[in-house]
Amino acid sequence: LRDVFVARPTMDAAERWRAQRLLARPTDGIGDPYGDGYRVPSRRTCRGPICVHHVPTTRDAPPSKAWVRTTLRVMNRVWRTEVGELGYRRPPRDGKHGGDKRFDVYLKDLGRQGLFGYCAPEFRVRGMRHVASGYCVLDNDFAKAQYGVAPRVSLRVTAAHEFFHAVQFGYDFREDPWLLESTAAWMEERVADDADDNRRYLPYGQVALPGTSLDRFDPAGYQQYGNWAFWEHLSERFGPDVVRDVWDEASARPGAPDRYSVAALRRALASRGGLKPVFARYAAALARPAASFAEGSAWPSAELGSGTLGPGKRYAHTSVRLNHLASRSIVMRPGQRLRGGWRLELSVDGPARAAGPAAYVQVVRRDGRVRGRQVPLDAAGRGIARVRFDADRVRRVVVTLANTSTRYRCRAGGPTYACQGVPRDQRARFELAARIRR
Repeated sequence: LRDVFVARPTMDAAERWRAQRLLARPTDGIGDPYGDGYRVPSRRTCRGPICVHHVPTTRDAPPSKAWVRTTLRVMNRVWRTEVGELGYRRPPRDGKHGGDKRFDVYLKDLGRQGLFGYCAPEFRVRGMRHVASGYCVLDNDFAKAQYGVAPRVSLRVTAAHEFFHAVQFGYDFREDPWLLESTAAWMEERVADDADDNRRYLPYGQVALPGTSLDRFDPAGYQQYGNWAFWEHLSERFGPDVVRDVWDEASARPGAPDRYSVAALRRALASRGGLKPVFARYAAALARPAASFAEGSAWPSAELGSGTLGPGKRYAHTSVRLNHLASRSIVMRPGQRLRGGWRLELSVDGPARAAGPAAYVQVVRRDGRVRGRQVPLDAAGRGIARVRFDADRVRRVVVTLANTSTRYRCRAGGPTYACQGVPRDQRARFELAARIRR
């Protein structure tokens, strides 16, 4: 629906007519050709900044008036969290569409379509070309038989996620889709942390597949949803305001920077150490999610390369190719005979500095302590790190190689990557050599 809204100005008259029907509210009735229109007159129940629209009969009817009140209560709680506590802009007002200027939520039987809910941009704000008001549609009952969990759980996570899309439309509705979806899935943690519904997406994102690019959008898959873990890492380290700072940099409102997603991220992290070291540390955290994230013990983990070095094997070498904003971690363990004075020398040979190479090393001690640091790389992408490697003190050493490139040929591709661009530093080659010395 967002893509239809973005493309509508370029359409001919017939296409615009079809687009308008796709974007129709349920109260437009037969004006919606895909069956989301109400077939009977609707009612609305309002409180605070929210109005919930519903019908008394047909399969779109909610199970009870109590469920309407529950939906209204949850939506107001979502508003208080996202707009009140976290400080995001309220969604732009829609004039008197829906009855008055309050934000409109419609209850529909969406379960039969396999949907939880959706929000659609509707009217561009005067004087703001890429800012729009919108509305949301949620399932009318979130029946456990259809969704697999208690109705209130589905309601809370869907309301948190979808309402944040309406918030996003008030910043820049044409922003890169990976940013739209990953931050909306992250918002579920802020509103319904105990539900943990968004964990279902982690096997498709960088937690389990760190070799895939952070900004990759797959319209037929779930990677962009699973990458909410990136924002969780940032918010655990810097506080949740960092995500709002990215949206402020991406905002298309008058006087705002209007940067595309990765450029906005780069700018927001400039005062927090810079994107390269921040991404390298995040990539290293992915190698040990149980120890690196507050709830990581319940998360999946990536398959890591591994090996053991000892007196019989003192040298190891590996070569990997990494796409932009992606990583690979390798684990090295000291053999049991390595006792007293052994050290591990790591040599990294990556692409030139302009292509964004990074390396991070973590020493996991037997007493549970972890020491981690970035490996300094020179202009040619080469660097050396030396760490302790005694079997009596060290359990393992984790080396993370990361391609932190954010160079694109913008508008040369499609929606797959940031700025509809073609990444310039895909499949960058990294060499890692490991040698033990006394």
